[in-house]
Amino acid sequence: MIEQTVEIATKGGATTTFIAHPERGGPFPIILFFMDAPAIREELRDMARRIAAVGYYVMLPNLYYRSGVMEMKDLPPLPEAEARARMFEFMGSLTIPLVMDDADALLDFADRDPAASPGAAGAIGYCMSGQYAINVAARHPERIRCAASLYGVQLVTDAPDSPHLAAQKTRAELYFACAEHDAWAPLEMVEALDASLKADGVNAEVELYPAVHHGFAFPQRPVYDKPAAERHWERLFALFARNLS
Repeated sequence: MIEQTVEIATKGGATTTFIAHPERGGPFPIILFFMDAPAIREELRDMARRIAAVGYYVMLPNLYYRSGVMEMKDLPPLPEAEARARMFEFMGSLTIPLVMDDADALLDFADRDPAASPGAAGAIGYCMSGQYAINVAARHPERIRCAASLYGVQLVTDAPDSPHLAAQKTRAELYFACAEHDAWAPLEMVEALDASLKADGVNAEVELYPAVHHGFAFPQRPVYDKPAAERHWERLFALFARNLS
């Protein structure tokens, strides 16, 4: 495996981005891996490595660079409630347009790297970033051929760039993994999302993972559920194989 951490220039500054891909056999299809609210950490890098190991050029950008933050562990410690409030403040500083600008910069960087394929690419996002994975597929319909939202939030809103509307503008195959018990993405939203996608004829699957909670795929979380996590890996790798091979 080849790993590097690079600074990628963006409209808003520069995002520190972890990149991993196999040593041999490239160039490899690009996977944009958008982080969840707790920010960059080794847990996410390990997940990026798992994807890269099967033949992909994985880019994991720090989305909080505008706030001067990369890893929460580097910030001064706070009581739990205050730490959570700080995290939500960082999360609230992001918008779909800002992250789309970042995605443009990531793809531009990758296109200058001979290890990255100039062809079809994919995107995934966990939690707060499920929306970004779907919207980047709409922004780059010729390039992003598959996108996955894993217990994504704010997938159905009244905003004109709501992911359920953006899904109509993409040619990508979309996959939504949703937890049965999820205060951040309640069943009402999941049902509304599924109904909207079906009504619009979007090439998408909304899968409800029974008896699990938000965050079930993260191995360092108390809610980690190994069978469900392994199912989500199977779904992701099948999605990539169908669209990026």
